[in-house]
Amino acid sequence: MTELTVNGQAHALDADPATPLLWVLRDHLNLTGTKYGCGISRCGACTVHLDGAPVRSCVTPLAAAAGKQVTTIEGLSEDASHPVQRAWIEHDVPQCGYCQSGQIMAAAALLATNAAPTDDEIDAAMTNVCRCGTYQRVRRGVHRAAELARTEEA
Repeated sequence: MTELTVNGQAHALDADPATPLLWVLRDHLNLTGTKYGCGISRCGACTVHLDGAPVRSCVTPLAAAAGKQVTTIEGLSEDASHPVQRAWIEHDVPQCGYCQSGQIMAAAALLATNAAPTDDEIDAAMTNVCRCGTYQRVRRGVHRAAELARTEEA
């Protein structure tokens, strides 16, 4: 049994410790917001937070998450009130939307460590692939989310 906490809930899972976290989330816990894209850690559609840090869950084994806090897109907020989610809606960031849960999780992790990132810092941190090419909207969304987060803190 592997124990981990996902979105604040403790779970004891009877799964092979080598199973990618992505498949544990989707197949064992029915959390399907995290998407499969490439399976080789390139695209970022599967990005989740592991103890607050962004990881590509398609290559992160369940054993690496044991005893840690996992946050998925479902756990970012219950009502889309997280500043990144609000900014994404305000700026119509998604086009097809497939990559967006990973994009949002990457942006949230960036803003947790850098409250006012520059364009270059956003470009360096946001390595997720968007096949629709909404990178400019992603950048605007990150800047807006940073503004929203700063006003909430004030």
